[in-house]
Order: sequence, then C-alpha cells, then structure tokens
Amino acid sequence: MAKARSKKQQMAAGAALAAERGEKPKSSLRGASKGMAQSMSEKELERMAHAKRKKLPKRRSKS
Repeated sequence: MAKARSKKQQMAAGAALAAERGEKPKSSLRGASKGMAQSMSEKELERMAHAKRKKLPKRRSKS
C-alpha cells in the first residue's frame, strides 16, 4: 500500500503499527486501525504511518 492519503488514515496506521509492535494492546483498536492491523504487514503500516502530514488533508474527499 502507498503512503497515507489523509491525516486520519495516517493516525489509524500509527495506532495499528503500535499494536503490531506490542506498544499498545490489539484489543484497544477500533474501526479502520483494527482492519489495518489485520490486513497489512508491519512494513506496510510503517510506510503509511510515516508519511509527511503537512500537505495531507484532514479527511479524504469522497470523490
């Protein structure tokens, strides 16, 4: 998967990455972060979570 497309997506990837590394319990994940933790590898999560935030929109448009 590519870099994050929004700040919300990046934050979800960061939470999933923390759970994968054992820094946070997996049971605390909800919504998108829970799905990401189940379907993505640690390397993919790291790539998505480390995107630069400055130019990212708060949320991705639905178009």
